[in-house]
Amino acid sequence: MFRISQFMQEIAQPTPIGTKRNPPGPVVIWNLVRRCNLTCKHCYSISADKDFPGELNTAEVFEVMDDLKRFRVPVLILSGGEPLLRPDIFDIAQRAKAMGFYVGLSTNGTLIDAGNIDKIAAVGFDYVGVSLDGMAVTHDKFRRMQGAFDLSMHGIRLCKARGIKVGIRFTLTQDNAQDLPALLQLMEDEGLDKFYLSHLNYAGRGNKNRKDDAFHQTTRAAMDLLFDTCWRDLLAGKPKEFVTGNNDADGVYLLLWVRKNFPHLEYHIRAKLEQWGGNSSGVNVANIDNLGNVHPDTMWWNYTLGNVRGRLFSNIWTDISDPIMAGLKAQPRSVGGRCGECEYFAVCGGNTRVRAWQVTGDPWAEDPACYLSDEEIGAVQLAVLEE
Repeated sequence: MFRISQFMQEIAQPTPIGTKRNPPGPVVIWNLVRRCNLTCKHCYSISADKDFPGELNTAEVFEVMDDLKRFRVPVLILSGGEPLLRPDIFDIAQRAKAMGFYVGLSTNGTLIDAGNIDKIAAVGFDYVGVSLDGMAVTHDKFRRMQGAFDLSMHGIRLCKARGIKVGIRFTLTQDNAQDLPALLQLMEDEGLDKFYLSHLNYAGRGNKNRKDDAFHQTTRAAMDLLFDTCWRDLLAGKPKEFVTGNNDADGVYLLLWVRKNFPHLEYHIRAKLEQWGGNSSGVNVANIDNLGNVHPDTMWWNYTLGNVRGRLFSNIWTDISDPIMAGLKAQPRSVGGRCGECEYFAVCGGNTRVRAWQVTGDPWAEDPACYLSDEEIGAVQLAVLEE
């Protein structure tokens, strides 16, 4: 995840570079259930409105949580499918909060209503992220359900009224990029706390629909709009969060934005970005699916590291006999193509390896979704020097 707001704050009020601090354990995104009332075009878990056999039961979830706590995992993001379709979701969430985890709920929002908002509020979720893939017509088309947008907005407003930190999660594609300005205005009008832009990753239905991935110029325009909006809100004293995910070239693109607008801070921001280090799949972010399979992150569902029914998560996560985990945890990672030649490799870390794997069959090839030119990343100059 790339925290735009954090780096914008660093531009406004630079802080000492200091020593890089790694989190004690990975953020765990936990797909507790695969059932969902929607069938979204870009769903990485290919969820559906049916029961999936073999899912972890409540006691098994609690056992895994105990191991995660001992392993010093700081954050649990409870996801699905649609997590509100899991009957024990509130028992799980309440126990997670009681154990001291930061607990987020990742939901489509359509099932948040007067019948469960009290329970949601009682849990004390640190954050509720609701997926919106555009305004009404666009969103309903993506979610394949008429009225989904209105239901999600109703859920968002119920959360907001109860003082719950709530925000929007938006997956950018060529088919919905035109709605981004309106969604950012919606965030402003509704007083929402956070905006998360996810670049399309090639997993699940997102892999089948990768032909819809935003063209590079569309991606750049979206990032320009996010940077400008975040900076404007910061200057206005509005404490909103803007983050992106699934394309760590965003960090390099921000550095180029800083070079253009605040050239005197380029060295400082680059140092901060290198401390961030880009992609953290298999290092600082992890995924457990509904069956207990462990993956390097949520987009690696086609690659399983182990299962928590047979081994502790902590043992699976630290086992670098697996070649993918060994490669992901390597410092620096060994990647090829443009990523290997990139002048800013230390900023982005080679970007999203799963996209390279899905497109080429080689997880260490260049990421095809890097939207920076050869000139911008220094690849052309390097090629000339090698000749």
